[in-house]
Amino acid sequence: MQIHPNTAPTKGFSFGLQPPLAWTAILSLVLFTTLCIMAGAAGILRTAYIGLSFAVAVLLYLRYPVLYISFTWWIWFVTPLVTRLVDLKSGWDPTRFMLVSQYLVTLLTFFTLLKHLPRSLRQGGLPFLLAFIGVFYGFLIGLVKTSPMTAARGLLDWITPIVFSFHLFINWRDYPQYRQNFQTTFLWGVLVTGAYGIYQFLVAPEWDVFWLTSTKLTSMGDPEPLMLRVWSTMPSPAPFAAMMMAGLLLLFANKNVLRIPASAVGYLSFLLTSVRTLWGGWFVAFITMVAALKAQLQMRLIITILIMSICIIPLTTVKEFSETIGNRFETFSNLENDDSAQVRQKIYEDGLNSALTNALGNGVGNTFIVDDKGVLQPIVIDSGILDMFFTLGWFGAVFYLGGMVMLVLKVFQFSESRFDSFIAAARAIGLGMISTLAGNSGMLALPGMILWGFLALAMAGHQYYLHQRITNVNATGVNSNEYKRGI
Repeated sequence: MQIHPNTAPTKGFSFGLQPPLAWTAILSLVLFTTLCIMAGAAGILRTAYIGLSFAVAVLLYLRYPVLYISFTWWIWFVTPLVTRLVDLKSGWDPTRFMLVSQYLVTLLTFFTLLKHLPRSLRQGGLPFLLAFIGVFYGFLIGLVKTSPMTAARGLLDWITPIVFSFHLFINWRDYPQYRQNFQTTFLWGVLVTGAYGIYQFLVAPEWDVFWLTSTKLTSMGDPEPLMLRVWSTMPSPAPFAAMMMAGLLLLFANKNVLRIPASAVGYLSFLLTSVRTLWGGWFVAFITMVAALKAQLQMRLIITILIMSICIIPLTTVKEFSETIGNRFETFSNLENDDSAQVRQKIYEDGLNSALTNALGNGVGNTFIVDDKGVLQPIVIDSGILDMFFTLGWFGAVFYLGGMVMLVLKVFQFSESRFDSFIAAARAIGLGMISTLAGNSGMLALPGMILWGFLALAMAGHQYYLHQRITNVNATGVNSNEYKRGI
């Protein structure tokens, strides 16, 4: 997890913890959390964890902005697991209040939006502004149709990916450091959460079983070994699969020796999530990434895939894993008898007309609708596209989707992906996540941060290389305006 803003990407092991002040704060949070759980004082963490994680984030945001990015990702990765451990020790908390910490840590980037929004429009920040307008409109409708607290809670899921991605985009001058940061963070993220995911599947730890039985979520499998749909350290299989999809694709652009064991545990746990939508998203992203690279980089990528396959395929044939993975793959050829596919089809049939005819929208956080008998019914929308129109209405959805489409069109006009494999991976991950929106609300919370964040970083990379080229041209005495018109 070592990230230093002034070092180049490493090719081997690197365990230095720099800068000392930042890592002292981070390790203090880790140590305090561990001691509270082990000493039987886990209840303290229900408020202390939120305050301490936010305090560490403020320090990093102000003084160590690159390390702040890594810390933010890790808070999203591990906070749900910490919450489950606290619940096991101190009793079930249905409010899930501790999970607010990941939103507070991320929302520090809202200050970046306030500070840089006016000038960002000249640099290509319009997509983020459009999406923000769409979500803010949905929030106003939510205030009218539901309570302020409920609307504010729903707003967190929608707004954090936008402000976080804007922060990445506007700090394009730090693109090389952000690139290294993402590679290192997701390398360790895949390795750690992937290994835990396999452990979770084989053992079914008591804190995960307690959480599963308390929530009564039957869609996540049975609370016993070899019967779970893996969600690792995260809140459910879909966010974990989204993180794993992004991390596994980034490993193709990573030269660290740990990418091989990370790939082995990562792909196995990714398959054990049984999230077919994200499997399809990985395939779309992989094809997009390969097509963007130069022939030399494509050949290097193919060699990497062969090496990884030698390590991964034998694991999937192990009896404990093969049956679960094989049964899920068989459903692709038998969708008419698949419960999940039938449920999603029913959702589309029931929700399509309601979503597209709801001009004003139901509002952010308003997850109930009045049925024909006048009874409030919870809304189940397992589709990002329907969710946008149902929640934001036509007005908000047009702005939000317009910003997303504009961002995608921009990043696929850039040529830097031919020589920068990270940009190729970043924009492929963004497109792969968008391809999942038909069957998954992948624009919210952690999946949304992956969707918007990687597209934003691809834009930041373009801005960085463009600035470098213009600077080099000016240094050689060529007129910069003529150069701009030619690129």
